[in-house]
Amino acid sequence: MKRPSLTRYAWLSIAAAVATITLKAGAYMLTGSVGLLSDAIESIVNLLAAIMALTMLTIAARPPDDSHTYGHGKAEYFSSNVEGVLILVAAAGIAVTAVERIFNPREIEEVGIGVVISVIAALINFVVAKILLTAGKKHASITLEADAHHLMTDVWTSGGIILGLGLVTLTGWQILDPIIALAVSVNIVYIAIKLIRRSVDGLMDASLSLNEMEAVEKVLDKYRDKYEIDFHALRTRQAGARHFITVHVLVPGEWTVHDAHHIAEDIEGDIRAVVQNSVAFTHLEPIEDEISHDDICLDR
Repeated sequence: MKRPSLTRYAWLSIAAAVATITLKAGAYMLTGSVGLLSDAIESIVNLLAAIMALTMLTIAARPPDDSHTYGHGKAEYFSSNVEGVLILVAAAGIAVTAVERIFNPREIEEVGIGVVISVIAALINFVVAKILLTAGKKHASITLEADAHHLMTDVWTSGGIILGLGLVTLTGWQILDPIIALAVSVNIVYIAIKLIRRSVDGLMDASLSLNEMEAVEKVLDKYRDKYEIDFHALRTRQAGARHFITVHVLVPGEWTVHDAHHIAEDIEGDIRAVVQNSVAFTHLEPIEDEISHDDICLDR
């Protein structure tokens, strides 16, 4: 089944980023809080990431062509990879600003207004992140999931900044604001590394998840028991939303091509039923033939 266009979710993320940038920048100008400035910088990264997501989702939705016979699904990994790099850049910017403020403290003003604006921005990000995460899991889109997790990080970041403002108000210790901003930058680095690692796994043709592999094995076991056939050379990989599964089917040599082909078609159909957005390929071999076992390895 063809996956519906997901670009509308990227446009939603772009709208949320523009709204939160405006709110957080206004909060910084009112309060002078470097914590709020760090929050605004991260929202700029959110906007760049959302634009990247829109571009890559548009490319990933293209059908297979002569130059990309397996489709364009891997374009989604570029989005999550770039997003991770952008987050690292934002973290560096936050850290530099925070260190400068530690040595050159500045009194925070209009804390109440700053907190209210930050809460509104956090709520916008929270709602949009939940929408993106639900859509990402439903449609197996790493781009939407990465964008959702990034926005949720922004929510927790805003929570930390609000806490910092509250502590400064209660204690009068201005240094708490940049210290919490530094802690925020560390958290952002952690999220960035996770995103980059996941996107690299996809570009390196990582296998399906353990749960998906178990589901495929259950299908194969069912046919082993029912028809006394066997399988080997099971290989899987992911390309964005698509999951590719190949396996050699060893059948009795006396079977007709017609009968063996129908069994292979049934196996492929059952695999597609248990693994979302999957493409299954089978290769028939006679189980009694010795050379059927010579092609198990990838490089034979």
